[in-house]
Amino acid sequence: MDLKKILPKNGPPINEVSKYIEKYKNDLIIIKYGGNVFIDRNIFNNFITDISILNKLGLSIAVVHGGGPRIKRELDKSNIESKFIRGLRVTDKKIINIVETVLIDFNNDIVKSLKKKGSEAISIHTKNQNIIEVIPEAEELGFVGIPNKINNDIIVNTLKHKKIPIISPLGLDKNNQSYNINGDTAAGAIAKSLQSRRLLLMTNVEGVLNKEKKLIEEISSSEIMKMIEDKTITEGMIPKINTCLDAVNNGVTAVGIIDGRKQHSILFEIFSDKGSGTLIRK
Repeated sequence: MDLKKILPKNGPPINEVSKYIEKYKNDLIIIKYGGNVFIDRNIFNNFITDISILNKLGLSIAVVHGGGPRIKRELDKSNIESKFIRGLRVTDKKIINIVETVLIDFNNDIVKSLKKKGSEAISIHTKNQNIIEVIPEAEELGFVGIPNKINNDIIVNTLKHKKIPIISPLGLDKNNQSYNINGDTAAGAIAKSLQSRRLLLMTNVEGVLNKEKKLIEEISSSEIMKMIEDKTITEGMIPKINTCLDAVNNGVTAVGIIDGRKQHSILFEIFSDKGSGTLIRK
């Protein structure tokens, strides 16, 4: 394999890449691609390039995507006001139909963009090979679900054929009703179910910052709990961190929170000694 041909010039050094390809070649990496960062098409294209490179290097990766901003845009068009409880969108019958349409469109966009780069990807969502069975999160939230069971076989079979599963954060209940799922929660559930080596949460922050607002490159779950207690970590970051802690305490080796705005941040996280965000271990 000619790494020079596959890797970007401004990516991690080739000698480091070779070492890490060896390290991860039998492992699964789940990548959560947050909705918030990726309205910018340049960032989207950078992400697609990185995913395609991982695929060409023979790594097993599955992508779970979000879609918050796109959903908001569509709801605004229909003059539907969004209500949030504990950071989750209250989702009635009308909203779930819009959410489902938007997420499936975005899913298809990712699959098509990867095809253009020469990587085969497969759409996985409520209308095509649904893998997530849900139970309702709470009555007041409407059609918002918590993953109850993941169908691992569909993902494993897709990976066997060297294709990339692209998964929407949607699930079905036992009556085949569609539910919206928080993207991080969906990614965490899939990572746990498949006991993945890594879960990477791509977001629009550098990673976990200390009191001085400096990036923490690696941290244990007990240290992170202290940071929540002393309010160093607040608000929107808390549910993300809870997903990370739940994953590392349930069989996922490590979780990275990485900055999706930085060029090739996925490649630097996986293939370089330095990484590109915060790595959380048990």
